[in-house]
Amino acid sequence: MDSPGYNCFVDGEKMTAAIQDLGPKELSCTELQELKQLARQGYWARSHELRGKVYQRLIRDIPCRTVTPDASVYSDIVGKLVGKHGGSSLPLPEFVDNTQVPSYCLNARGQGAVRKILLCIANQFPDISFCPALPAVVALLLHYSLDEAECFEKACRILACNDPGRKLVDQSFLAFESSCMTFGDLVNKYCQAAHKLMVAVSEDVLQVYADWQRWLFGELPLSHFARVFDVFLVEGYKVLYRVALAILKFFHKVRAGQPPESDNVRQDIRTFVKDIAKTVSPEKLLEKAFAIRLFSRKEIQLLQMANEKALKQKGITVKQKRQFVHLAVHAENFHSEIVSVREMRDIWSWVPERFALCQPLLLFSSLQHGYSLARFYFQCEGREPTLLLIKTTQKEVCGAYLSTDWSERNKFGGKLGFFGTGECFVFRLQPEVQRYEWVVIKHPELTRPPEAPAAPTSSNPSERLSPFLAARHFNLPSKSESMFMAGSVDCLIIGGGGGQALYIDGDLNRGRTGHCDTFNNQPLCSENFLVAAVEAWGFQDPDTQ
Repeated sequence: MDSPGYNCFVDGEKMTAAIQDLGPKELSCTELQELKQLARQGYWARSHELRGKVYQRLIRDIPCRTVTPDASVYSDIVGKLVGKHGGSSLPLPEFVDNTQVPSYCLNARGQGAVRKILLCIANQFPDISFCPALPAVVALLLHYSLDEAECFEKACRILACNDPGRKLVDQSFLAFESSCMTFGDLVNKYCQAAHKLMVAVSEDVLQVYADWQRWLFGELPLSHFARVFDVFLVEGYKVLYRVALAILKFFHKVRAGQPPESDNVRQDIRTFVKDIAKTVSPEKLLEKAFAIRLFSRKEIQLLQMANEKALKQKGITVKQKRQFVHLAVHAENFHSEIVSVREMRDIWSWVPERFALCQPLLLFSSLQHGYSLARFYFQCEGREPTLLLIKTTQKEVCGAYLSTDWSERNKFGGKLGFFGTGECFVFRLQPEVQRYEWVVIKHPELTRPPEAPAAPTSSNPSERLSPFLAARHFNLPSKSESMFMAGSVDCLIIGGGGGQALYIDGDLNRGRTGHCDTFNNQPLCSENFLVAAVEAWGFQDPDTQ
């Protein structure tokens, strides 16, 4: 065999052109932290032999279910399942959702072997209902396995991981869809310029973000995907979010200011990812990915769980046609005295994904219900989240997305006390559009997340789900960074610490705005203003209308 250690499934010439084999042959470190650094640096990326050894070791150390299919199981079942069919003619399991096997420099025998392995996995894991990432995982692992049976065993160990804090591969539509929603939430917070572009050029931005795993598991060229997988095996699922966010940032950089290549931004991104080697090396991609200061793994897990809970409440647990997000704000039945349909759609594109498909429901209007803070509270209580809109007599428009039910203010015994979570944000629309999120999102150096919050342990965890971005999850230097919302009979306040992002008096007549520590914002309108109109909007599931 003239190629360096390639097995019979690999096209040696293509592989040599894709990934040069020039690196070290041994790895002596055992400490996780050192492994992390070596994986990020690509220590074993240029040695086919060493990468195979590292994969074997890392996958062997994955904690698995007591009964996990191994190589001997594959040898027992493959003949019965495959029969005399040639590998290339075998159908793919339904759970891959029409995902094709990526070539990854595999020869015809290798392509057929991937299909055989996937069918055997489907036989041994009947509980897997949706796993479009698996063909790419198996195709890559086949490179670094002695035979089909060993590749099958490695894939099974990844699928059978039973460490509750170590998510590896989505195996149901519910898990997959909530991951897509979580990715959309992360884009909204960490790639605001790219998100703005997606909203402007796509009919359904959620559909664009639903492709995020496809970018990684199938569209990325082998040289890039293998580097991502190196780090993924050491650090886990969070790495995938990082890399997908980095891809979107690079796409935005290339696309910004240029006319669209087509009228289909989803296809444009897929094409960009397929050809990414022309503009972005694997090293640059990972460097960009790890420059993003993401939330802690626990915090992302809470967001994922919140999204899963929202999907379950909507009855979305199997694949179905998605509703376009722009339909959430219907032009024919939406009316506001403060914002236009277009402006409301822009605001809707900022809200967390689990509420983005809800429709706006007017809860309070000062023109309908009167200029009374008490009536405002009465109309809003029992609703979570809510959207506050304010129009000044100077025709300035600003507002806030508020994560928590206004009834929480009653816990302070009539005194003014702050509540809410880091999902709150403030914004202005007129004279120019600007959104200000929780200061910790852009400046994570202000806090160091503790080990808590632990995942819920009750028999029904969704009932006791700790809120995503609850201030108590973070070691903040002072309370001024977590003063999200407060209300009393005399006033309503959004944002605190060093000032207030919004203050409105009890008659909904006068207000003021300024910089505050919680949102690190500029004034949202004239610093002292007279109120022309106030509205509060809720989020209504279309199915409950």
